[in-house]
Amino acid sequence: MTRLLVLCDVDGTLFLTHDPLAGTALRVTLESLYGVELPDDAAERVDHAGQTALRIARLVLRDAGLADEEITPRLAAWCPLFAARYCELLAVANTSGWQASPGAEASLDRLAEAGHRLALLTGNPEPMARARMERLGLARFFPPGQGAFGCDAESRTELIHIARERAGDWPAEATVEIGDTSIDASSAEEARIRSILVDASGFEGAVSRLLTSAA
Repeated sequence: MTRLLVLCDVDGTLFLTHDPLAGTALRVTLESLYGVELPDDAAERVDHAGQTALRIARLVLRDAGLADEEITPRLAAWCPLFAARYCELLAVANTSGWQASPGAEASLDRLAEAGHRLALLTGNPEPMARARMERLGLARFFPPGQGAFGCDAESRTELIHIARERAGDWPAEATVEIGDTSIDASSAEEARIRSILVDASGFEGAVSRLLTSAA
């Protein structure tokens, strides 16, 4: 059996709860750095599903009337500010109602026990993604220094290349992404890796399909 690098998305794949803290942190940090005034639903007004934090910020700022030449010079500096503000908000938030995808922990155990390597592949900034995994009890599956995150690159396809590089230039033909959006699928195709999208059976079903095909 080929040992796979399994790249796991966060929002909508492992983490199923709407989290308004992210939208708040994004809005207030963009307003502070760029001197703009944004609506409360700034992120929801743009095509944000499956996008990286950097890309969402660009789309939000464009929607606010800024041109790319105004956006780009400060975008990389903005992203860690966004992550830090999110973590500040999370530290005092009640997340007892947060929901991981049913069977996620057992499914990740199955992948690890089968010898596959696990990493996060998400549009979240790394501190945000790892804080969410901690709260959901899934952090032990995703070692530091691996995967790729929303402050690493604006393109999700580029995140896949970064994750493979961090895994020791893991071969594309032995890399799989589990996600939930059309962008997850299209970026995987561009990066020449396999994509498995969650369906009604959730993350658990996606893992079962992967393990069956890899057997």
